Amino acid sequence: MSTDWLAEHLLGPNLVVLDCTVFLRPAEEGGYVRVSGRADYDAGHISGAGFADLITDLCDATKPIGFALPTPEYFCEAMGALGVGDDSRVVLYDRNNSMWAARVWWMLRWVGFDRAGLLDGGQKAWELDGHALSSEFVERVPATLTPTPRPDLIADRDEVMAAINDGSTCLIDALGEAQYKGERTTYGRPGHIPGASNTPAMSLLDPDDGRYLPLDVLAGRFPGDFQARTIAYCGGGIAASSDAFVLTRLGYTNVAVYTASLQEWAADPANPLVV
Repeated sequence: MSTDWLAEHLLGPNLVVLDCTVFLRPAEEGGYVRVSGRADYDAGHISGAGFADLITDLCDATKPIGFALPTPEYFCEAMGALGVGDDSRVVLYDRNNSMWAARVWWMLRWVGFDRAGLLDGGQKAWELDGHALSSEFVERVPATLTPTPRPDLIADRDEVMAAINDGSTCLIDALGEAQYKGERTTYGRPGHIPGASNTPAMSLLDPDDGRYLPLDVLAGRFPGDFQARTIAYCGGGIAASSDAFVLTRLGYTNVAVYTASLQEWAADPANPLVV
């Protein structure tokens, strides 16, 4: 959705707008610390928007990896508490490169909900286009979101391992080129999963305003068959969700996100990585 579209429809019936921001802050011992964007949301957000917290409310916090996928029922209950119901129309945004919003978009697709879109360019584009922010607290009216899961939208470690040698699955690494090549290490071991190509999530965006590039440009970013099984991964399934969002818009019909990604893969020496 464009910023002008959202501004025009902001008071529309059944519309739910959600800020999905998470920040990755450098840690002293290396790697990153995950920080919720809730404080920044409280300071200023799109009028009427709620806050979808990927660190606490929309993940399985009992798992050792970050952003671990919850059950469909848990996720739908959490989204229902934010006002998302079966008849809602949802617009998702964040403050940094749309990948956090894309993760929530992908999870909504995973539970069978298709009435969601991303605000193109997120809050950065919203402000650049002259639209105001609000610090007003938003009381959400709970709704019922019924899970009808699509398990094929999520890939696990075993499927990715099998894909290395099957010759028919396209693996896409959504991290930056330096991490893909093994020149930079964030997840304990350097490199990428054997056979994976590299389409960094950041390469999908206009660096000036954070909007996605035109579809004809994006089409040239990805290899492979539109009908082939295509699995995107990154560090924790966030950047990969942005790749999956674009792949879906381009018409790829069998896309999945390896949500555990290198957090899980690199932690086990039995899982191969190449540089």
